[in-house]
Amino acid sequence: MAGQGSFIDDAEQRARWEGFAWTDANAKTAKTLIARYPAGRQQSAVIPLLDLAQRQVGAETNTQGWLPIPVMEFVGRELGMPYVHVLEVATFYTMFNMHPVGRFHVQVCGTTPCMLRGSDDVFTACAKRGLKKGKTTKDGLFTLTEVECLGACANAPMVQINDDNYEDLTEESMGAILDALAEGKTPKPGPQVDRQTSCPEGGPTTLKKMAERNYDYRPQWTATAGEGAQ
Repeated sequence: MAGQGSFIDDAEQRARWEGFAWTDANAKTAKTLIARYPAGRQQSAVIPLLDLAQRQVGAETNTQGWLPIPVMEFVGRELGMPYVHVLEVATFYTMFNMHPVGRFHVQVCGTTPCMLRGSDDVFTACAKRGLKKGKTTKDGLFTLTEVECLGACANAPMVQINDDNYEDLTEESMGAILDALAEGKTPKPGPQVDRQTSCPEGGPTTLKKMAERNYDYRPQWTATAGEGAQ
């Protein structure tokens, strides 16, 4: 699914996307993105333009979006760069989908920290709702992908669904998230337990006074430090 080297190149998809062009709003956004780079370096905008294009495809298909070949060719023309160079970028980054995906792209981290903390339970919650790895559900709602580390190891296990991370998951909480999405609701992203971002559950366990004010601990460590502490 995401970031795979394989891609679709057939008459049906070409016929569907050959006339791809920016919407009026995205045309203005694309112009702004390209203008961020110096003259002669416009090709540096390829990643944000591919992201913009994928989102436009998603809006047109009511999915998370993907990058048909004609769309990547369009981005290449916008930046004056060969299509193959655009393809090299799109197939390198897992944020870009080379195949159609569902409305919600469920990317479950299966790397060691998440595996040790219960990613199998997360997959169980997915399986109970008909999600299969590398497949899109028949209703077009969910696509399930197992991915490598997503950088939230302290809050393992976690998943990324479209633009949001959901962390500190159990089978129950993962199931509740999927059910909420299926019902058209918006579940709360981030930790699914009582913690702020990746802070300890229940609040700080060390340097607790810093949670109240800018407390200077240095006098406790050396007699000459911390003058003027408040």
